[in-house]
Amino acid sequence: MSRNSRGLWSFLLLTFGFFWGYILLAIQLDLSLDNPLYQLPMGFTPAIAAVIVRGWITREGFADAGLGPRFRAAWRWYLLAWVTPIGVLASLVVLATVFTDYRPTGLLDVLPLVFVALIVPPIFWGEEFGWRSYLQQRLSERPAVAILGTGAIWAVWHWPLAFSGYIEYDNLAVGLGSWSLHTISMGIVLAWLFVKSGSVWVTSLAHGCSNMVTGVGGEMLLGENGGLSQVTRDVIGVIPLLVLAGVVVAIGGLRRARLHEAPAAGPAPLSRAALT
Repeated sequence: MSRNSRGLWSFLLLTFGFFWGYILLAIQLDLSLDNPLYQLPMGFTPAIAAVIVRGWITREGFADAGLGPRFRAAWRWYLLAWVTPIGVLASLVVLATVFTDYRPTGLLDVLPLVFVALIVPPIFWGEEFGWRSYLQQRLSERPAVAILGTGAIWAVWHWPLAFSGYIEYDNLAVGLGSWSLHTISMGIVLAWLFVKSGSVWVTSLAHGCSNMVTGVGGEMLLGENGGLSQVTRDVIGVIPLLVLAGVVVAIGGLRRARLHEAPAAGPAPLSRAALT
């Protein structure tokens, strides 16, 4: 087995094992996964798996991990990562207003989430360091396969949450289907941001903003304030991301999945370039 194959299988076994195992343990201990404190360890399982693989199993090191924040070079991508989820939420409100009996109320209630999203990237780094920084760059030599495959694996990884009390769907098939389309579409956008910015911190910001602004904000506006059914929210919720992913594909966002070529065999310490 090649080093890359060994690393891939090890990463998948570790991240699925850690994550799904944690969920089973939480269920056995009767821990509510609605509690953010209990959720926190789950989100770091991809990063833990990637660190173990990079550091000890394949000994590739971290030179291609995109760990440098690159604030000066990538500030435009940080800005895009922050404002795009706001646009997605606005699109959800428009779609709901046009196609349902929803009438916007409490729009200013989500404003604090826009700013809270700026401090959550370290939490979402736990996933991004695994999915974009490691798996996407190793899954396939074909960028489209690597990006779409990473999104699909990311979706399946989430599925047990639908059976753990974290989220309950009125229609399980619609819920898991929309969640998977959401995750794959989001994966395309995050993949593009990763390779364009060269930093996993940009995708961590985008991921965190999406969860806080589009996810929590959308639930507040369309669910709690708007009274739309979950099935309706699931169907409407995936449309803007599908459109956004389509735009990314149209401008060539699936042409590249890696920051640069994988490092040569042997341990590779953090390079100076990786931290700029």
